[in-house]
Amino acid sequence: MNTPICDFVRAYAAAGAARLHMPGHKGRGPLGCEAWDITEVTGADDLSHPEGVILESENNASALFGTRHTFYSAGGSSQCVKAMLHLALLHRRPEAAPVVLAGRNAHKAFLHGCALLDLEPRWLLPEEESPLCACPLSPAGLDRALSEQPAPPLAVYLTSPDYLGGMLDIAALAEVCHRHGVPLLVDNAHGAYLRFLSPSRHPMDLGADLCCDSAHKTLPVLTGGAYLHVSSTAPAPYEREARQAMALFGSSSPSYLILQSLDACNRRLAEGYGAQLEQVVRRLDELKAKLMDQGVPVRPGEPLKLVVDGWAASRSGHGLAGDLRRCGVEPEYADPDEVVLMFSADAAERDFRRVEAAFASFRSGLRRTPAALPAPGERVLSPRAAMLSPWEEAPVEEAAGRICAGAAVSCPPAIPIAVSGERITAEAAALMAELGFQSVSVVRETQ
Repeated sequence: MNTPICDFVRAYAAAGAARLHMPGHKGRGPLGCEAWDITEVTGADDLSHPEGVILESENNASALFGTRHTFYSAGGSSQCVKAMLHLALLHRRPEAAPVVLAGRNAHKAFLHGCALLDLEPRWLLPEEESPLCACPLSPAGLDRALSEQPAPPLAVYLTSPDYLGGMLDIAALAEVCHRHGVPLLVDNAHGAYLRFLSPSRHPMDLGADLCCDSAHKTLPVLTGGAYLHVSSTAPAPYEREARQAMALFGSSSPSYLILQSLDACNRRLAEGYGAQLEQVVRRLDELKAKLMDQGVPVRPGEPLKLVVDGWAASRSGHGLAGDLRRCGVEPEYADPDEVVLMFSADAAERDFRRVEAAFASFRSGLRRTPAALPAPGERVLSPRAAMLSPWEEAPVEEAAGRICAGAAVSCPPAIPIAVSGERITAEAAALMAELGFQSVSVVRETQ
């Protein structure tokens, strides 16, 4: 598969032209990549209105993912999430309310999109005991929630895989959405690689109308590279207006280093990536099985994550993460209850051996009871009104009863514990304190 963006940039760098254009480093600098960091010079195309090398590269990605069209983002999945909401709003049914039915473990980018577009999130709460980052949902539960709405929502928004590797039955959930005439939007930020398993487990192959992938999370792409996918079965206007929706929330100066990375990834995906991915998945399955035989509480979930529950108070997720670091293993994420290790098709055998050796030195124990997201507080303001209100920082121990302004969240995993516009409950404040929050932004009280 060709790499038109990379080919153009390398040819431009090799030509040695006097760079009397942005950026200011003029192709020289301490990082070593400056020669390939360009702007929209003639021939480089324009991400907001591509007609040349960028469009050609996106067409390559569209063929690889089997979509109506795949759009590049240099602003991560956060840009794509907002664009998905905007498209759903533009093309809602006349009788639809400005409401999005969303899994409660949504990333803060979803709340920011709701605030910017003045949408109301209505939460789908976990149907079973689940940890902080998860929100297990069933088709029957979604069908019931949709049937109970006073007016149809403009979309259903789900996160799968979630930060702990939990995966929803997207095919069955999509069927429910379409039976109710509601589009399904999926935050697939952690699952770009799912397309290249056999069979595919990617939302675009399971019935989602729109989804976003953070390419940089699991594919060989620079940080910030992402995709907005429009399904081949989605309404045609989604494709026609997606570019404008992306431009609405993105920079007018996208990184050409990121665009080259997305472009180069196409060739990698087309040339043996699937076989290498399957090999790593098998190796990780072996490691998970061995750890479970040793009594390590491995959480079931997506193929490229190893998620371990904390073991009693002496071996919390944070404590386990510290032990792993001392063994030369840097986790993706840890909280009091879990530690998350993320693998990819590029994981080396030495990575597996180091993890295996680290856990061999740990003694197993009782599983901790994971903290769950608290029930939503009383809604006082819309997310938009709360985020645009004058605000102040309040100590967490004094936050209960106050109205949350900005989403109370840590990144990662960027899942709000208290939602903008809701009154912060005592349970939410206690969880924030447990997770190490010192303060939270609250709506300033008038005298």
